[in-house]
Amino acid sequence: MSVNLSDRAHLALGVCYYPEHWPRDRWEAYARQMHDLGLTYVRIAEFAWSRIEPREGNFEWAWLDDAIETLAAEGLDVVLCTPTAAPPAWLARKHPDILAWNADGQQLDHGSRRHYDFSSPIYRSHSKRITQAIAERYGKHPAVVGWQTDNELSEHQSYSPTAQAAFREWLGERYPEVDALNAAWGAVFWSQEYGDFDEITLPNLTVEGPNPSHVLDFYRFASDQLVGFQEEQVAILRELSPGRWITHNFMRFQPDFDHYRAAECLDFVSWDNYPTGGVELSDLPDEEKARWARTGHPDLISVNHDLYRGLKGGRPFWIMEQQCGQINWATTNPLPASGAVALWTIQAWAHGADVVAYFRWRAATVAQELMHSGLLRHDETLDRGGEEIAALDLGEYPNEPIATPVVVLHDYESLWAYDIQPHNQRASYWGQFMLFYSALRALGVDVDIRHPDSDLSGYRVIVAPALQLMSDTRANHLSSYAPTAEMIFGPRTAYRTHTGRVHEDGQPGPLRELLGLSLLNVDGIPDGTHVSVGDHQATIWAESYRATAGTATHRYTDGPLSGQAAVIRNRSVTSVGAWSASLISHILETALEHAGIETRPLPGGVRITRRGGNIIWLNFNNEAVSINGGPRVSGVSAIATRDA
Repeated sequence: MSVNLSDRAHLALGVCYYPEHWPRDRWEAYARQMHDLGLTYVRIAEFAWSRIEPREGNFEWAWLDDAIETLAAEGLDVVLCTPTAAPPAWLARKHPDILAWNADGQQLDHGSRRHYDFSSPIYRSHSKRITQAIAERYGKHPAVVGWQTDNELSEHQSYSPTAQAAFREWLGERYPEVDALNAAWGAVFWSQEYGDFDEITLPNLTVEGPNPSHVLDFYRFASDQLVGFQEEQVAILRELSPGRWITHNFMRFQPDFDHYRAAECLDFVSWDNYPTGGVELSDLPDEEKARWARTGHPDLISVNHDLYRGLKGGRPFWIMEQQCGQINWATTNPLPASGAVALWTIQAWAHGADVVAYFRWRAATVAQELMHSGLLRHDETLDRGGEEIAALDLGEYPNEPIATPVVVLHDYESLWAYDIQPHNQRASYWGQFMLFYSALRALGVDVDIRHPDSDLSGYRVIVAPALQLMSDTRANHLSSYAPTAEMIFGPRTAYRTHTGRVHEDGQPGPLRELLGLSLLNVDGIPDGTHVSVGDHQATIWAESYRATAGTATHRYTDGPLSGQAAVIRNRSVTSVGAWSASLISHILETALEHAGIETRPLPGGVRITRRGGNIIWLNFNNEAVSINGGPRVSGVSAIATRDA
């Protein structure tokens, strides 16, 4: 068997299923219902370690054998998980040092999930052991078509004594001597210089905020620990389950680790899409949260689709967990609008998902998630989400490639550096990133999202909303695309070196020749106030420039930066210093025009996306909308038409 990532000509559907939660006499009926509902894939076992191995070394496989065979009998393909996301109680009690410690210096306990410490050698050895055991038993089973590692990797920054020892070792490998670390961190500040790596602790429990370069390196260390943990599992699965693909289910806006590195060992990536929870946890104004409470915000969903499609260079992705009703973990958990589940499904496909799997099959009747919906209600009747997907004609959604001439650059290390020192409590990396992303989507433009060090050949517009960290190598790489592309850079561009220091010659350091400017001043704008750039209002952040080669195209017209440049254009490169949605939209529209890319300004709540030969029209409003040059789209629905 060879790995085939695109064996489905059209969108396929799946479901997350927990046979261990249900009586054995319901399994055949469930499998038959899944088949009849049009499902293809069934994900199982990511939290089943205690059932698989109730006591150390005592494996009980019969129930899982039976579950897989029952699903296979209905022609369903099984996605099997490594069950390491919830280590059993016996392991935590025998080896309490596998448990994570929080930033307050408290050791966490068994009784939930993701309670393990990636730095624990004991936990890593048991992770490999259980992965090997399940792969040896099912790795060549004909019904098992692929694997998911662990579950929703996150919350991994353990502050344990074990993590501290591992961090010191990591630093010793990164820096040739401790004086090099002192220089990189600027440790002379506040007498933070170290004489030996063993003097370094984790960046928590300090009287005031810890050194930001110390924190940045700790984030890198913790990310590397997670990546190594996943790579160990993948290596075992590659050896013992040949021909099967391997993925992992990432989460929305998850900042804790470098997803690009974590995705390198995978065949494709997946992510878990919960749109209503995304609105509740967002920094949208209250009136916007109310507007999108039952449909999700279209851009907060699609940006994650585009990000995860981009982790593997544009390869199709999966939604491994798609919300199909109310959830249980946000602040109010509203019931989604009628039509929302079908809309989210089509939106995912439009942005490159080849498979959408729903969480979960039947609503749980026990424990932490018993208020969370499924395709079946508690009484086993089909819930509203199940009815909506049953009505989908999957033949209307061919799995064709996505191509766009516009790319938005994204970098987790810049995210960490930005959010460690936002300078304004309302500023954030993702907040600034979304100013540019949403402006492009509102103009009817599809985008790719890529790492700044990736190959950007062929893009006619390159947008870097918040690229804080800049080395000479990265600067040279980006500069090589200026002759063939329009380039737009946002505030705080190239503010720091790779170690988190400010460039000795100031912003933008090695990008000065490309951008044609030097930074003058920054302004963290107080709540309830703004500054003006002509007719545009800026809130949260403003920075001004002195032109060194470029030309000022927009200036501040009031406030402390009045008269200074807010926007500099240097040949095909434009730098924007103001946190202003209208100004950024204007700059982007102008750049797209220069690049010969057609725009289509859209009504609020309406988005269009192109996949292959299709144009997909998505309406997140409750009322129907007639789109200029397009169809009339009913409220909370989507239409796919062939591109003429």
